[in-house]
Amino acid sequence: MSDAAALPGQPRGVVVSGPATARAINVLAPNASAMTLDGTNTWIVAEPDSELAIVIDPGPLDDTHLRNVIATAENAGKRVALTLLTHGHSDHAEGAGRFAELTGTKVRALDPALRLGDEGLAAGDVIRTGGLELRVVPTPGHTADSLCFHLPADRAVLTGDTILGRGTTMVAHPDGRLGDYLDSLRRLRSLAVDDGVHTVLPGHGPVLEDAQGAVEFYLAHRAHRLAQVETAVENGHETAPDVVAHVYADVDRSLWPAAELSVRAQLEYLREHGLIPD
Repeated sequence: MSDAAALPGQPRGVVVSGPATARAINVLAPNASAMTLDGTNTWIVAEPDSELAIVIDPGPLDDTHLRNVIATAENAGKRVALTLLTHGHSDHAEGAGRFAELTGTKVRALDPALRLGDEGLAAGDVIRTGGLELRVVPTPGHTADSLCFHLPADRAVLTGDTILGRGTTMVAHPDGRLGDYLDSLRRLRSLAVDDGVHTVLPGHGPVLEDAQGAVEFYLAHRAHRLAQVETAVENGHETAPDVVAHVYADVDRSLWPAAELSVRAQLEYLREHGLIPD
């Protein structure tokens, strides 16, 4: 068995539904796959003594799951007062409209197309509900509309797909851009170093206990992949599929389509910085 404390970010291990911090409860969606790991983590966040809760990423359009989220909040003595989205991918956001119907809540997101209600989300926004404070952190890169939510009282950050509890995420080219993603990782590193964030509550996979370690691992991984892609191009592998077959040869082929999106983002980044020819 591997020692979780020795893995990047110090993952807790098994992904379970239930309390993760004093203010955050996970409800695991039943949509496990190679891309979603154990399934989507739907987060209920609230002050312990408050009757109001915020739900982040209701997940897929699965009525049983959505009702389970509501029941979990109610069993904790909470009423869902607001729904937030980290980004628009269907495994996070597809159920938001139905969830809003079931709870009577508004849905706030960066992308206007995903909102239900007049209010969106933007960098620097502070959301206060039932005494809880969440700070909106812009983290584009995985997608253009990706956001994280800083939960200062728990020294935690909810990262959606920007940082996963296991493995690494893709840069979903052309919507996602590698330069933006690297900037977002540096922003999250600043949260860990300067603001004392130590817990990562990811959109998939286990909770991480070492936020800075997780970010440093992601930055090192991206630098390593970039170097591999640059070398592959120098050796004549010029198209994205060719680079994937060369660089990701040891990766499950079911993940190659996602890897190709990241490779396209890496090639674009290398061209923009003059590291490979146009």
